[in-house]
Amino acid sequence: MTVALAPAGTKAVPLHVLGTDEVALWAGQQSDKIRTWVEASGFKGAIGSALVIPNEKGQPEAALIGYGSGAKRKRGRFALAAAMPRLAKATYEIVSGIEDDQLEQEVLGWLLAGYSFERYRETKTHRPTLVAPNGVDANRVAILAEAEFLTRDLINTPASDMGPDELEAAARALCAQHDAKITVVTGDDLLKQNHPMIHTVGRASDRAPRLIDMSWGTNGPILTLVGKGVCFDTGGLNLKPGGSMGLMKKDMGGAANVLGLAHMIMASDLQLQLRVLIPAVENSVSGNSFRPQDILTSRKGLTVEINNTDAEGRLVLADALTLAAEGDPDLIVSMATLTGAARVAVGPDIAPYFTDDDVIATSLDLSARRMADPVWRLPFHDPYETMIEPGIADLDNAPKGGFAGAITAALFLRRFVDDDDNYVHFDIYGWQPTAAPGRPKGGALQGARAVFDALPDLLDL
Repeated sequence: MTVALAPAGTKAVPLHVLGTDEVALWAGQQSDKIRTWVEASGFKGAIGSALVIPNEKGQPEAALIGYGSGAKRKRGRFALAAAMPRLAKATYEIVSGIEDDQLEQEVLGWLLAGYSFERYRETKTHRPTLVAPNGVDANRVAILAEAEFLTRDLINTPASDMGPDELEAAARALCAQHDAKITVVTGDDLLKQNHPMIHTVGRASDRAPRLIDMSWGTNGPILTLVGKGVCFDTGGLNLKPGGSMGLMKKDMGGAANVLGLAHMIMASDLQLQLRVLIPAVENSVSGNSFRPQDILTSRKGLTVEINNTDAEGRLVLADALTLAAEGDPDLIVSMATLTGAARVAVGPDIAPYFTDDDVIATSLDLSARRMADPVWRLPFHDPYETMIEPGIADLDNAPKGGFAGAITAALFLRRFVDDDDNYVHFDIYGWQPTAAPGRPKGGALQGARAVFDALPDLLDL
């Protein structure tokens, strides 16, 4: 679908954005006709409300969008987008009502509200057009929206049409779009090239496991993104119950998010060297499934006792993170739909992340607020290291007890990067459970906009 703002100067309907305490004052400054129309309509400026004001010929003369109160806006995101579906399909230009520091965020929400997943049926999506406001970089906002649409499409596609092969095809298409390079190690070649845990997790499926390795850029600092690409997770021999398996098409949400982030970086032509690593597998059940109490040897040489085959994401990420660290990057960022514990801690709307670097955390937190992309720092709590050390092997992939599950998973992953690496891990949900302004129910991009906005600071670009 087309993602764009109308260029400045396009003929458009003036759009006034009014808070609940501004409607009466604005109406009092208008003609008797307009004031009477606004009063008769009952428009009060609530978030999600809209009103078109006709001229003598019945054509739109102006439009109003409710912006609510400051307290109400704090309880959500993208207040402008909430009213967009209630406007007639036309081109609009914001002429008043939004502070400059909120303008990009609200315009992005408008574009995001135009998304619909149309692979399997055509939908009649209501898409009024907005003129690019002064002070907003229309190209940047369009890139952010394109990245989110890419991520949503990948996650929303069912596993029947989004297995390791199709995830590879999506990565290849993105590389072709941006003249990036790609290599893929598939099937038994994973063993030959020392990616044993990726092979072990994916070998039970008739859809071959693989490691997707993308690269772009020749100058500047090195950024490596690692995304969990478990295209469907049955739980393996520790089979998930049916209710827990229903959303497992989204278990490749980490891969989808790093591809969205990669699009932002490449389309914006950031001066850095980008590498994207995606271990793409399906965790299935067959005669050669890996088993509880198996002990695996990772690419790094660390041994891992398997105490739950449903904790497979950290296994495939471990080999990919080891490879990432071997490239001596300036920053490694991993994204994964990894633990239910993270959802219990912060819910579906916030992307928790882990880093040992306070400077990185400060930059991410500031960018998250600017980008309407909420994140929250959780600790790499060193005293919990003993919880992932089973005694029979170097590491335990599923510590018993149930405490601090998101933290122990993050500590497990940290063992596979070098001590001096700048490393950030995001444990995302990748799914919008109920529709909200600018965020329809379904696949979601989380944390990626915050990372993108923080990169100039993090990598001194």
